[in-house]
Amino acid sequence: MKLRSTLLSLSAALLLLALLVAPALPAASREFSQVYPLRADGSLELTNVNGGVRVEVWDKEAVEVRAVKSTPEREALLDLVSIDVESRPDYLSIATRYPFDGGVEVAVDYTLRVPRHAHLARLSTVNGTLRVTDAISVGDLHTVNGNIEVYEGSGDIRARTTNGNVYLEWRQEAETHGASAETTNGSVVLVIPAGLRADVEAHCMNGSFSSDLPFVMQGSDQQRVLRGQLGSGGVPIRLGTVNGTIHIAAAKSTI
Repeated sequence: MKLRSTLLSLSAALLLLALLVAPALPAASREFSQVYPLRADGSLELTNVNGGVRVEVWDKEAVEVRAVKSTPEREALLDLVSIDVESRPDYLSIATRYPFDGGVEVAVDYTLRVPRHAHLARLSTVNGTLRVTDAISVGDLHTVNGNIEVYEGSGDIRARTTNGNVYLEWRQEAETHGASAETTNGSVVLVIPAGLRADVEAHCMNGSFSSDLPFVMQGSDQQRVLRGQLGSGGVPIRLGTVNGTIHIAAAKSTI
């Protein structure tokens, strides 16, 4: 009997521990799924508040939008948050709308597939990570609490967050005018082609700067601001952080 009592107590303790460490699941969720036509060179904007945004590409003249609304509270709250879409042949706008008085604990996580050459004019969220993969024309990426990740991207990329890291694989194209990556509390990693010629300005207040590529340092009239060139100089690149590090790395060649 004593052994049985001990086993029961141990089982109860393990069950309590499992409940304490188990991930919290949303009490309710609902999926939104639509496909909208968009020209191969069309423009896309997305505005979100609570939730991540992931963008991938495909070779169709259309945008597939999948969004999951979730809440840890009652399901009725999902009806208070809408997904507004403006669709034209050359332009698509997606926006998450909350009640004016706020106070609704609902997250919306987006996964998009877009034409490979579509212009991602602006993607933004407040609480969540932005991730873009293989897009040819990336523009403004903005979040407040979350990371920004760009894999094999090109365009005039301007990535900015407050509490998060920025990882930018920049596949520079001939028409590119430059790129910038900035954060306040986090680190910046820029991965670029080894032969890229660029003028670099790096603002690093409480951290360090390093480069795997030959970097010719130039003078600066400001403290904690580094200016220099990759190669003979060329396209402008601006990198910045307050509390974190900045690192430039060479992209691995592919066969």
